[in-house]
Amino acid sequence: MLRLGQKYGHLAHRAGCGCLNPDLQAASRRLDLLSRRGLLGGAAAAALSGALPGVSAAQTAAPPTKILLREARLFDSASGKVRDGAQVLVENNRIASVDFSNAPAPSGATVIACRNGVLIPGLIDAHWHTIFAAVPLPILLNGDPGIIYAASTAEAQRTLLRGFTTVRDLGGPVFSFKQAIDAGMIPGPRIFPSGAMITTSGGHGDLRLPTEFPRDGGRLSKGELFGGAAIVDNVGDLRLRIREQLLQGASQIKLMGGGGVSSPRSPLDIVTFSEDELRAAVAVVQDWNTYATVHAYTPRAVRRALAAGVASIEHAHLIDEDTARMIAEKGAWLSMQPFLSMDDAASQTGPGAERVLQLFAGTPRIYGFARKFGIKTAWGSDVLFSPELAPRQNIMLTHLSNWYGNAEILQMATAGNAELLQLSGPRNPYPGKLGIIAEGALADILVVAGNPVDDIRLLENPHRNFAVIMKDGRLHKNML
Repeated sequence: MLRLGQKYGHLAHRAGCGCLNPDLQAASRRLDLLSRRGLLGGAAAAALSGALPGVSAAQTAAPPTKILLREARLFDSASGKVRDGAQVLVENNRIASVDFSNAPAPSGATVIACRNGVLIPGLIDAHWHTIFAAVPLPILLNGDPGIIYAASTAEAQRTLLRGFTTVRDLGGPVFSFKQAIDAGMIPGPRIFPSGAMITTSGGHGDLRLPTEFPRDGGRLSKGELFGGAAIVDNVGDLRLRIREQLLQGASQIKLMGGGGVSSPRSPLDIVTFSEDELRAAVAVVQDWNTYATVHAYTPRAVRRALAAGVASIEHAHLIDEDTARMIAEKGAWLSMQPFLSMDDAASQTGPGAERVLQLFAGTPRIYGFARKFGIKTAWGSDVLFSPELAPRQNIMLTHLSNWYGNAEILQMATAGNAELLQLSGPRNPYPGKLGIIAEGALADILVVAGNPVDDIRLLENPHRNFAVIMKDGRLHKNML
């Protein structure tokens, strides 16, 4: 029987989560009776039984047909300007109109007076790990799946209540989890899923245990069976594993082009896939009318990925100026994470704690290159393996103030990241405009008590400063 108890209870209960509700605890005790494929059914049952906190109760309730947000200022993520005297009408899950004439409320509308708060689009994190963000690595490798999914369910709600209405998930068994959120069974952000991270033997994400060496033919490791990674060493298996993610609903594919920080036996300097292998991977995703993004830190790994035609590079903290220029010339996206100190990477120990120091040194340099060459730059937090670090998601965003103005930061985390998401083409799970408050856009809206264009640090305390959180036209928080 699964009991979170003192050892694991913090994974689900921290930061004001309502998981202490006895109904959810009872549901959690049933999780161990389910297979991995059935786990989310148990989580869904918990949510539907009314176990989740009242602040997000609207997740399972039918939303009002019309909601009018009035007496507001509006941040235009296209221009970066704030306009006074705005009111926004939401019908079902879309923005029906944006009005500056103070028109009367339509009949039957629920009216929310925003008290001159600033409306901004829901925030988008372009590099998130829904299942891995708040669960320590030893538990992921050895823990009961019930613990992992219970903790991830709680963290998904906290992510939404930090104002992140959309995440691009770059690795993890998230397909069923996404479906549960989309169906309104549990609260959480929209998820653009990658599925398993595609890597090679010895590459980042190869977290096999000592007992799993040598590989026994086609027998999958524990991490592969869980859905965290797919380890491939030939083009045939590479194509197969990519297609498996796509048929499960991947909106993009994540490839590991080199070593990493959090994989102890995968040094930062190594390069994994050959250029021919990367070309084969790109061909598969292009056949599915979407794109591949490549995890790469070094000039060699980044250059190889660009030569193979990938559309997006993750990290790149260690590149030189010539490689940065190549990213710009190829028109590829750079998805960066502003790691500055151990406060941003406290979950790293051993080799990871030593390697992450190189990232701290590279962060200022890479943002300088991005500005110099006009690289299309996305922002993501890439928080991993720590319930203590996950709440720093907003602070990771405000770190950008070292290189960007406040309006530019808001644009990057809304309209800019939304542009990157559009690369998924027909694999986009949420057809419609994200990252902007405009007629016809999906209704993901935050009401900020104050003007973040004047003070970006308002975003660092979402509990106090986000008066309203709306996702897909549903109110998940309303303090007005």
